[in-house]
Parts: sequence; C-alpha cells; structure tokens
Amino acid sequence: MAIAPVHIKTEKGAPIKKRKGLLASPFFRNKTAIISGGLILIIVLIALFAPLLSPHDPDAQDLALSMQQSSSDHWFGTDKQGRDIFSRILYGARTTLLGAIFVVLISLVIGVPLGLVSGYFGGRVDSIINRVWDVMLAFPSLLLAFIIVATFGRGFENAIISLGIVYIPMISRIVRSVAMVEKSQSYVEAARTLGYSHTRIIFRHILPNCYSTILVNAMLDLAYAILDLAALSFLGLGVQPPTADWGYMLSEGREYMLISVNAALASGFAIMITVIAFNLFGDCLRDYLDPKQRRA
Repeated sequence: MAIAPVHIKTEKGAPIKKRKGLLASPFFRNKTAIISGGLILIIVLIALFAPLLSPHDPDAQDLALSMQQSSSDHWFGTDKQGRDIFSRILYGARTTLLGAIFVVLISLVIGVPLGLVSGYFGGRVDSIINRVWDVMLAFPSLLLAFIIVATFGRGFENAIISLGIVYIPMISRIVRSVAMVEKSQSYVEAARTLGYSHTRIIFRHILPNCYSTILVNAMLDLAYAILDLAALSFLGLGVQPPTADWGYMLSEGREYMLISVNAALASGFAIMITVIAFNLFGDCLRDYLDPKQRRA
C-alpha cells in the first residue's frame, strides 16, 4: 500500500514536500562535501582494485623502455627502470592510504584514552601527561619523526610508528579539552551519584560525546599523515624500493625532470589531490557536526 507524501502548509497555503532520509541532510547538499567525498571514494576504490586496474606489473623492469614518454601502452610513460608509472601510481595509492590509516589509528588508540584520563581526573595525572606532551611538542613533528626513524632504522613500518607517536599529543590534548567540558555536565554528576565507576563514566558516557571531535580530527590527520609519510619516503626514510609509493616516486622523478617530468608530476599531483580532498571533506564534516555552524 502506497504511503502519501507528507506535506507542510506554508503561510499562503502552498504545499511543500517534506524532505526525508539521510540524503536530505545539509551535509549531502554541500557541493564541496560531495566533490571531496567523491574524490576520496575514487581514491579508495583505486587502492582496493589496483591489481584489476593496473595494465602492467608495477615492479616489472625493462631497461629498454627506460624514460619513455606517454603512449597508448604506458599512459604516464615509464621511469628510469622502465616500470610503468601509471601502474605504480595505482599501487602507490594502496601504500599511501594504508600507511596514513595506521598512523592515525596508532595516535587514536594511545592518545584518546590518555586525553580522557587527563581531562577527567585532572590534578597530578593531568600535569604528568601534559608535561610529556610539552616535551614532544617542543620538537617539530617531522624532526621528531626523523629522530625516531633514525633510531630504529629505515622502513615503512618504522615510519608509520614514528608518525603515529608524533601525532599522539595533538589528538590527546584535543580530547582532553572536550573531556574537561563534559565531566562538569549533569549526566556525569548523575552517573557518580548512581555509583558508577570512573572507567564506566569515562568510556561509556564521556567518550561517546567526543566522537564527533575525534572523527573530524582523524579525517584532518589523515591528510597530514599522507604528506608526512610522503616526506619521509622522499628523503629515503620511509618506503624502500621497489615498493610503489608516491613520495619515493616523487624523489626518483625529481632526479630526471630534465629528461622526463612524468613520474614527478604524476606522483606530486596524486599527493596534492588526495590531501586536498581529505582536508576539504574534514572541514565540511567539522562544520556539519558543529551545532552553531549547522544552525547557520
């Protein structure tokens, strides 16, 4: 049985169809959110289906095809080892996105609980945790990452761990500020009156009210992680050859720009588009989840 659409009468009596469903949300009527979200979806699909989309083996070398220009067989040309640049860009999306996701996950798993504990208990606990963050934030983030990588050795895993550690103070302090506001709310006082433990109050009551802040900052941190991982790989501290990675491809392409700019342009453009997409989507998500911005 069909259900008649809901109508709302205006002052002049003209019927207006009431919007329903998730797609009627203001977030999905934001062109910037739609475009940036669409780009992110395309990049994720490329990373997932790279083996199906790639026309060549990204690691297959053929010195006879070294530094070839764009052609029907090699859309973006070839690098100095004769490897197909287009295929390496597709596989590089996997390495880049996966590394950035793990960096953010490490920072969230460690930083969020510490921020909640610091903001909820305050006092000496808060002071000790924040002094540690002060020491870490005294160093530029990339410089601290360089030190950690130099200590434990080059490699993709060490680059991820080093950046994950570097990102912990930022997310921890953001969560701490939210927890300090939430712990003074009436629902927390009610939970204490009912005899709930501190652990239950923190993780069952305060944490859910931090989700929107955590989500927005995680989205923005993904963009920074992509840039920082590319920087480490560019300097030879991250992904090691022959693994396809945008940062390392940019470093290799820079050396042969006078002969062919394909590798440098393709990898640089991929990094730029991905970072811009995540930044714009994060900004739109922040504006939507902020009640003041949403009412505006």
